[in-house]
Amino acid sequence: MRTISLVSALALSIACLAVPATAQQAPANPSAAAGVHTDLPRVAHPSHYAISITPDATNLTFTGTSSVDLEVTEASPVLTLHALDLKIASATLTPAGGAAMPVTVTMDAASQTARFAAAQPLAPGKYRLDTTYSGVINTQANGLFALDYPDKVTGKDVRGLFTQFEAPDARRFAPMFDEPIYKATFDLSAVVPSNRMAISNMPTIKEEDLGKGLKRVTFGTSPKMSSYLLFFALGDFERMAKEAAPGVQAGIVAPRGSGEQPRFALDELAPLIPYYSEYFGQPYPLPKLDNVAAPGQSQFFSAMENWGAILTFERILLNDPAITSASARQNIVTTQAHEVAHQWFGNLVTMAWWEDLWLNEGFASWMETKATAHFHPDWFPLLGRVEGREAAMGLDGFKTTHPIVQEIKTVDETNQAFDAITYQKGEAVISMLESFAGETVWRDGLRAYMRDHKFANTRSRDLWQAVEKAGAPGLTSVATDFTTKPGIPLVKVTGLTCRKGVSTVMLEQGEFSIDRKDQVAGQPQQWKVPLLVSAGGEATRTILDGGKGTVTVNGCGPVVINAGQLGYYRSLYTPKMLASLKTAMPSLQPVDQMGLIADNLALSTSGYQPYAPALDLLAAVPGNANPVVASSAFGRYVGAWRTLEKDPATQKRLAAKVAATWKPRLMTLGFDPKANESLPDADLRSTLISGFGTMGDPDVVAEARRRFAMLASNPKALDGPQKTTWLNIVARNATKADWDAIRQMAAASNSAVERQFLYTLLGRPADPALAAAARDLALTDVPGKTTSAAMIVAAAGLHPDATYDFAVANRAKIEGLVDAQSRVTFIASLANASNDPAMLAKLEAFKATVPAEASRPVDRVIGGLTERAKARPLFVKGLTDWLNARKK
Repeated sequence: MRTISLVSALALSIACLAVPATAQQAPANPSAAAGVHTDLPRVAHPSHYAISITPDATNLTFTGTSSVDLEVTEASPVLTLHALDLKIASATLTPAGGAAMPVTVTMDAASQTARFAAAQPLAPGKYRLDTTYSGVINTQANGLFALDYPDKVTGKDVRGLFTQFEAPDARRFAPMFDEPIYKATFDLSAVVPSNRMAISNMPTIKEEDLGKGLKRVTFGTSPKMSSYLLFFALGDFERMAKEAAPGVQAGIVAPRGSGEQPRFALDELAPLIPYYSEYFGQPYPLPKLDNVAAPGQSQFFSAMENWGAILTFERILLNDPAITSASARQNIVTTQAHEVAHQWFGNLVTMAWWEDLWLNEGFASWMETKATAHFHPDWFPLLGRVEGREAAMGLDGFKTTHPIVQEIKTVDETNQAFDAITYQKGEAVISMLESFAGETVWRDGLRAYMRDHKFANTRSRDLWQAVEKAGAPGLTSVATDFTTKPGIPLVKVTGLTCRKGVSTVMLEQGEFSIDRKDQVAGQPQQWKVPLLVSAGGEATRTILDGGKGTVTVNGCGPVVINAGQLGYYRSLYTPKMLASLKTAMPSLQPVDQMGLIADNLALSTSGYQPYAPALDLLAAVPGNANPVVASSAFGRYVGAWRTLEKDPATQKRLAAKVAATWKPRLMTLGFDPKANESLPDADLRSTLISGFGTMGDPDVVAEARRRFAMLASNPKALDGPQKTTWLNIVARNATKADWDAIRQMAAASNSAVERQFLYTLLGRPADPALAAAARDLALTDVPGKTTSAAMIVAAAGLHPDATYDFAVANRAKIEGLVDAQSRVTFIASLANASNDPAMLAKLEAFKATVPAEASRPVDRVIGGLTERAKARPLFVKGLTDWLNARKK
């Protein structure tokens, strides 16, 4: 699953100087899964489900029948399965070779279970549980849900149905053993309108005409898989497909009328299947892999890896030349690479319980970058790992952090596990471990892991053992440190000498923290930290194990103790070394430029050093830097400019300094795309235009207004990859007339993606009255059920306090606009940009209304705001002093 990143408050502000199945092995008997958490009694496990549903899209209900083949392994008075929002009308239990027995059904909404009790206790043996039931079709992405969207030809609203089951929502579709370890095969059929296309994990094997405009669609039997990977979709779709590998077809399923919009995604999807098959040493085991475009959005996720039928929201799957930007095209590629990686890491081999969710998400995040670098090295995707690491450290530096492998017992805790620790820290640690093991040994270990555990479940230690056995002694101890201990190592240079071309670097290990520096200074955790140290020559590998260490490295150039930025730790240099790095900055590798700036800004923000050295490094990035480095550096300046909102004079000085370096780069790129330019250059143009627009650059704002005015005579005047960039600038500076014009454009658009974007823009104005109007509009049916939440998030960007108050005052309605998984996170995150001390008390009051196990997102925002209140004035002073010093 690709989630929506909800970063901490501190990271959002000060640190925002930031940015047929084959032969299958049977899984281990779940009843013997010692130490693996479960909500169910370990007395039975399923082997096969046969589910048939009849959806009523108009009335948002469905009926279903289910037959579960299962084995009872211990005598038990009842069978307990998961079930949520289902009404079970009847149920029978049939022992193998025996007659059906009626059973009494007891529903328990609190535990999300159904208990099936026969007249006599059940003896061990094989049974079939048959149920007839009904359920609800939701309007947010939980269980079976509906999305309304404009027909691409007529503009009339049409409805599609989709499913989203991760983590705990397959139980909304049928009674199930809805935990990852309970793998089974699935047969699915559905009675649907004859003129609609139905999609599931496997291809359709039969369609029967039932008359009266209905048909029964039957899909092939799935491989053994966890319940959360089951998928169903129904709608007025069309499918574009091509062969990806012998016997495997890749397809993009999109709303009818999409035309060539799926072509880019399909051409990127197909090669991933043989690439991953070769890398993991296991062929893709299904006959097809579809990616289904869902016209809508979620505040929790952007795509889901259902086996053989990925679900991706249309805005990051279809390439619409009228609105798709360069960054959106890149997101199409990386999102697909992430979800296709899951077909192996997560689907073929699945974590035993959600505590090892990172085995799915961290690895898919790591593999998406690796695959993108393989197919598109000119995009410099490996540089993105620096920003990913920073996103993780933005959470991991707080006391509210958690280990990568974390204890999870409840549904609420499971939902909160989808965060930057699981994804980005997971990716960062995996990148470090691959470097430690070596690429070949690492890959060989993964191949062995896949071979030995396919169609089964694992825990983290199974992977470490496989890689160690492949030839990486000591990896388990390093991996265990970084996955079971929360927090961030701090590696400090305490001394440096260089004689006869050899540098000797003295190091000390501590622990970096944002909000408990005194505590970790006294009793820091210790990690076995893999280092790659360079001094202008060949880098040296070593492990800092314990408090202190020394490393010698060839060369007397500027020392980088995290060369290549693959280590998950903060690097603290001496002032003399930082001065040397500042001088060398233009000639350093791009990844080291990004990593050094990120590290030093974070260290300065958290009080480990003054601001001047970090800002000097940022200023040393030349205007002709790598486009990804340039985009990152410029973004940090824009973040700094925002922080000076109460000091317009200093804001103006900073803007002038930024313009002196980066305006010439924009002028070289030009305001319009150029033929055959690189994607990073196209993305940098958008970043520069957007940032200068935010800072009120008169040339850029005037150009945005000029282009917006052209729409009066030509509605397609802005069509193209820069459309979203220019309209964002207009929206931020919108008048009431501009706001009304954007609203009219949204209502008239036949594109679901464009309509969502335009309605979201209505929340972006700096004018508080217009932001309030957007919030009010969001509570109506006009924008669409899945767009309203995005409008409210947009309004919170410049008006966090008013938007948070609005959400709390309308809490019931707001919660109906977001997925169940993210309701607490959504409301709390609206306060991320607040600078009002009163917000802390408001958040504490809100926290008191949510279950204790669901309160971590609130604690994170409180911690972020608390620290930012301390750091902000220090940053403003540090930046002002730095500007004054550079003026002399």
